[in-house]
Amino acid sequence: MTHTSASAADDRSAVTGRRRIAFAVRTDAERLPALPTLLRSLALTNPGVCEDFVVLHPGLPDSSFDALRRLHPRVVTRRADGPGDVLRLEGYDTVVAFSPAMVVLGDIGELLRMRHGVGAVPQLLCDGEGRERRAVLPDGLLVVQRADVENANDTDDADDADDAADADDADDTVAAGPGALPGGVLTPVDARYDFLTRRLHDDTPVPPHVAVLHFTGPFDEPGYGPAAEARRRFEMGDEEFRAAYCALPGEKHPDLLAHLAPPLLEARPSLDLARTVADVYRRQGRHDEAVDVLAPVVGGRLDAPRCQETLGLCLMALSRYDEAEGHLLLAAASPDVAPRAFAQLARLAWLCGREADAHAYARAGLEADPTDSGCHGWYVRTRAEDPEDRPEPVPAAAQLAHVALFAEGQENAGDRVLPEAVRLCFDTDTGPRRWYRQPVHRLVDEAALEQLNARRGVVVGGGGLFLPDTSPNGNSHWQWNVPDDVLARLTAPLVVFAVGYNVFDGQLYRRGRFAESLRVLVERSAFFGLRNHGSIERVRELLPAGLRDRVRHQPCPTTVARYLVPGLLDPVERDDTVLVNCAYDRAGLRFGHDYGHFLAQMATALKGLRDRADVRYAAHMPADERFVHDLRREHGITLPVEQLYDMTNDGIRELYGRSRLVIGMRGHAGMIPFGCGTPILSLVSHPKLAYFLSDIGRGEWGLSVHDRELGPRLVERAAALLDDHAAAVADVHGAQKLLWETTRSNLDELRETFGRG
Repeated sequence: MTHTSASAADDRSAVTGRRRIAFAVRTDAERLPALPTLLRSLALTNPGVCEDFVVLHPGLPDSSFDALRRLHPRVVTRRADGPGDVLRLEGYDTVVAFSPAMVVLGDIGELLRMRHGVGAVPQLLCDGEGRERRAVLPDGLLVVQRADVENANDTDDADDADDAADADDADDTVAAGPGALPGGVLTPVDARYDFLTRRLHDDTPVPPHVAVLHFTGPFDEPGYGPAAEARRRFEMGDEEFRAAYCALPGEKHPDLLAHLAPPLLEARPSLDLARTVADVYRRQGRHDEAVDVLAPVVGGRLDAPRCQETLGLCLMALSRYDEAEGHLLLAAASPDVAPRAFAQLARLAWLCGREADAHAYARAGLEADPTDSGCHGWYVRTRAEDPEDRPEPVPAAAQLAHVALFAEGQENAGDRVLPEAVRLCFDTDTGPRRWYRQPVHRLVDEAALEQLNARRGVVVGGGGLFLPDTSPNGNSHWQWNVPDDVLARLTAPLVVFAVGYNVFDGQLYRRGRFAESLRVLVERSAFFGLRNHGSIERVRELLPAGLRDRVRHQPCPTTVARYLVPGLLDPVERDDTVLVNCAYDRAGLRFGHDYGHFLAQMATALKGLRDRADVRYAAHMPADERFVHDLRREHGITLPVEQLYDMTNDGIRELYGRSRLVIGMRGHAGMIPFGCGTPILSLVSHPKLAYFLSDIGRGEWGLSVHDRELGPRLVERAAALLDDHAAAVADVHGAQKLLWETTRSNLDELRETFGRG
């Protein structure tokens, strides 16, 4: 029986090139009892790491691995016929192979960041005649890059590896040697990652730099006391292990915490541990479970403000707003937590349409801490409108309602350009005379439903609104906060326009509530258009067969801006500028263990591009500027920054339109310049970029952030676009025309749906 990883259910790594990493160990019945100690040592010394732990075995009963599954949430068991299977482990790009005779004592992050060859420690061994030589042990540590093994020129060497490794593993002096690996792929690894205990005879202490200790004899062999003691630290019962992990300082992996903490909480109830478990559940979108953990132990206690805050946030994510408000008010009674709690209370009141209460909560938060940015943002957003700024009253029946994310202040620049682009598809007047704005995150209650039904139509879009976690709600489990029964009573024509399925690679969420809400939405819609075919496929997977054909293609309107924005023309002459953009929201999902690699590759690329053009950085929001700071600190490269979040929509389009090339990671750092007629290259860390490039038939314009040769490939492709720039612009125009033809056809149909305003 084979157990697969929990992450596989929603894995789209093939789309973005996201690197799949696993630990592996080959065992048999005799060596199986050593594995729990190895696994505990890995978790306790590297608490922020949780990759699949693959156990290769000759056919042991499935129940043999129950003890391992209690220790780790991602144990995968596979039957293996020979030791060479670790070099061919399917489903993974990088495999770190341990021996049951090992114990992990330190940080192994360097191994996870390796990208080339097959890493191993050449050990100093003696042959039968006393001659010394360097060789790789058959059960030594390996860091296998599958691509290099598969691409090795001499495939016969791989067969030799099987033969050599089939030697008697109990005799650790048998050497596989570099020749047992595919030719030319061996990458030497520092000895501290496979440190042999035979170097510690006469009770020599284990050097502090050792990260992986490899026992070359029995674990309790006389004369190796310090080594035995180092291993004995990880010989413990399940409850002791769980307690040790949860007590570790610093960042711990949420999957490991979610696996280890709940049984410990059941055995040892405590308020702090309950909050720890609830925080993990909240980050995983399991808000109902977080409430179940916290509510019984928190109650109305005033001495647990952070627990009250966490409980309030989880209740708000479930749309249990009255209960959430009560717990956040209890949290706000603590001076330490008050500013955060008041900011969340302001958000809650705003979600429920209580502008005055939201403003009062924000003001209370500023009184607690005048520097709190969250409270300041809500204070500004909810200020009473100046009567002179109000537009002239317009009959509701003459307006369309627009349900969207309306960015304000220094929020994402793309989220400011996009709603205007959607409205331009329907009317050159994009202001309040023709449009009624309904913020997508605000609860659609009876009063809001009445306002929507009074309009001649409702447009939901655009943007990646099919996303569970930006502003979670219990009503729909996507970004529009609308209960099913309310949606069913919407009488105005409903159009879903250029919405995207925005789930990241490997991001899991509970789809049951979302799927049901999606079904009601599609049934109710007069038009249901998604912005790329990748989103169409993902959404159709969640719909009943009878509704799947209702899902249509409607490109993001930012990609056809040249056809929509009055006066937007190709520049007579472009600046000799290349703009670069990166994104950092959900950085762990974007980069995994490869951020350092990505940064180094980008430094290489930027050095090459600077010989060709003025390279500048386009920040869609302040958080994007982390790239500039990291690049300067790690590689000594300074980039001038264009702060798009402080520009007008026209200013953003002008900047992108007069550049020669844009290299972007954000979706709209590709789609907006493309819509202005500018050539693009995409740094793919999210499926939506690959989906868009696939739609226009230009997959070569995308490079994965995980690409091992990202730097030189980026320079090569950028140079090709810059060298024949006129052809590149023409290519953009041709692809854009096809998107416009689809959009124009859809709009012709929608004019009949909405009638004339």
